[in-house]
Amino acid sequence: MGMPAQYDAGMPRFAGPREPHPTLPLAAGIGAIIVLVGSLLTSKFVLDQIVDFGWPVVLYVALLGAIGYGPSVAWWWFSMGRWGSGGGAGNRLRSAGVSPRWSDLSWGPVIWIATILVQVAITATVLLLDVPIASNADDLTEIQTDRTYTIAIVVTAVVAAPLVEELVFRGVVLRSFLSKMPVVAAVMLQGVVFGVAHVDPVRGVGNVGLALVLSSVGISFGAAAYWLRRIGPTMVAHAIFNGVVMILLLTGIRDRLLENNPDPFDQGRSVAEEVAVVNQPHVAEPYGSGDSNRSC
Repeated sequence: MGMPAQYDAGMPRFAGPREPHPTLPLAAGIGAIIVLVGSLLTSKFVLDQIVDFGWPVVLYVALLGAIGYGPSVAWWWFSMGRWGSGGGAGNRLRSAGVSPRWSDLSWGPVIWIATILVQVAITATVLLLDVPIASNADDLTEIQTDRTYTIAIVVTAVVAAPLVEELVFRGVVLRSFLSKMPVVAAVMLQGVVFGVAHVDPVRGVGNVGLALVLSSVGISFGAAAYWLRRIGPTMVAHAIFNGVVMILLLTGIRDRLLENNPDPFDQGRSVAEEVAVVNQPHVAEPYGSGDSNRSC
């Protein structure tokens, strides 16, 4: 005999179990990693070949951004068509976890703050253990000298990098790892891959500490993407992360922090410098030095 309708309506309701996190075949993630690393190495090679041509800086930035990120976008499109839901751009974006909501604007700052706390803790540990570390923001200290260059590099760091890197690492790589390994392992490994993908041979042993710090950033973003089952919030957090560093550089605040805050571990460095590390595709300097850098 069933319950009266009015009684049933008043019964407490409990949330059911969460849906499993969507996954992709491992081939999708491995392919994404190979394509991204290959395109970044190619952009570095191309930069070395054309940096002395004297082209407008904005042309260098646009060209290298296309080489560095274009293939990854193409791989995302292909992999979502083959292993995702296919169809138009909307379906492919949803297959990678992009389902924009207004709440993303609230979750983004929360994830960013949590990531900064994680980054500070890892940076302090790296400094305490005397692990060599380099900042990949050093080469950007002169960007305010050229307005066109400034606009181009800010758009790359605050718009292109968060969109493409989140699609690759949290949208494709994380989901592919989840198909073959436990959650913790998948989140940790995609974060480590994220950190290692931002090393640059010109920084030498300083890449060790930098990779550790940026791996912690990738792990934090990965944990958030897994918990929320989507990557819109991590795109927002990633954009804030890079945007804050751009502000510190453009306003000269970073330089003043470097001057006024010596390293408490007496290594001749500033904690402010190490915490300000970000990662971005290879770009040309306004005066054609041929050096390169990336932004988170």
